This record gives sequence, structure tokens and C-alpha cells, in this order.
Amino acid sequence: MPGRIANRLQDLGIELPPLPAPIGNYKPFRFAGDTLYLSGVGPRRLDGGIETGKVGQDVTAETAKEHARLCGLNMLAIMQEALGDLDRVACVLKAFGMVNATPDFTAHPMVIDGCTDLFGEVFGDDGRPARSAVGMGSLPRGITVEIEGVVLVRP
Repeated sequence: MPGRIANRLQDLGIELPPLPAPIGNYKPFRFAGDTLYLSGVGPRRLDGGIETGKVGQDVTAETAKEHARLCGLNMLAIMQEALGDLDRVACVLKAFGMVNATPDFTAHPMVIDGCTDLFGEVFGDDGRPARSAVGMGSLPRGITVEIEGVVLVRP
């Protein structure tokens, strides 16, 4: 029988993507007690392709916000794998969002809202994390956005 969050995803018409494979020597998640740490995740589409480009030059802020939502979907898939049930998420504690942006780009928070808005849709107020949104000169494989997270877990 599907849990509360699984039903919420269904009501929202959200399909979780397959798990992204690490592109380096790291684990996609680690536990420390009741805390789940998520490695940085990029904007991988359901078809496995990735979104690339420099925000403020090749990609608009609005498009990058959609890419941040893709990061959030991938983070949800990793949470599901790590926890077995998204109902075990007590709250999303922290999100750290990195935007591959031009030096004069200043809308980093609006871009990362794509991810944190998704978490709010799925988990309600428990999905509203403490957050950082920063610009980077580049990101791995030229991706537009990368986001990592910290989640408090129910037993």
C-alpha cells in the first residue's frame, strides 16, 4: 500500500527518475545517525540526458529554475533508494545550490527555488530547508545547476 508521500507524488503527477549513477569516486548518499547526506546532483532528465550551459548566457534563469527542479526530482529518487519510503523524511534540513552562471548573474536564489519549491509541494513545510544559493564559474560536465542536501530521517 503506497504511503502518504507516494500518494502525494501521484496526486502531483510526479514520476521519479531512475537513480543517477555517480560520475566519480563517491556514494550518492551517506547516513550519520538520523541524518541523511545527499551528494551533489545535477539536472538529469528522465531520458538520462543532462542539461548544460552557462546561466545568464546560454540558459535563462527561468529555464535554469526548471533544471533545479530536475535536480530535486533526482534527489527525491535518491532519498527513496536510501530510505525505502519517502514517508521516513522528517524534514529537509539544508539545500546547497550551485548555479553555473556568468559573473554578472544575480538570480541564484530564484533558480534554486525550482528545487525547494518542489520539496515544499511534496513535503509541505517540512520540505522548506535552510538553504544557500551561489554562483560558480563552472560545474562538472558543464551542467547548469548542482544541488546537495541534508535530510532528517524518521526511524
